[in-house]
Amino acid sequence: MPKEAEHTAFIAIGSNMESPADNCIEATNFLNDHPAISVSSQSSLYETEPFGKNDQDWFINSVVEVTTHLSPELLFKACLGIEKKMGRIRDEKWGPRIIDLDILFYDDCVFRESNLEVPHPGIAERSFVLEPMHEIAPDFVHPKLRKTIETLLAEIPNPQQVNRVSSDG
Repeated sequence: MPKEAEHTAFIAIGSNMESPADNCIEATNFLNDHPAISVSSQSSLYETEPFGKNDQDWFINSVVEVTTHLSPELLFKACLGIEKKMGRIRDEKWGPRIIDLDILFYDDCVFRESNLEVPHPGIAERSFVLEPMHEIAPDFVHPKLRKTIETLLAEIPNPQQVNRVSSDG
């Protein structure tokens, strides 16, 4: 039986409830413990101001690079499963959350399904994604915008405040 193709994906991790830094670390560990996912690189943790809804606690965010044999849909299901295991309740867009896992990129694929769009929409406006992504993959080229992460970060129209809090990832 031929070996399944290996894919590279980037996943954003964020939390602003209970122990946000611990939640991000736990989510990274859950990803790495999954039998079909391997974390190959991870950014530092960053404290970031909320996006879309400002009247809430600041977030802790990071980005991990993973290798996987899973399809984008199955990787998405794995992420949702980790969120559920960690107690995520989806009741308010951009509201507080115990954990949030978003697939940013999957190889250089561009696709859209009912509940999954890759690359993740809005990356070019989100400092809390671009800053940690820049730390681990500054030369990665956004497959729709055809610009590197470094260029997107330099061109962000309204940057949010992002502060590195840990580099022991």
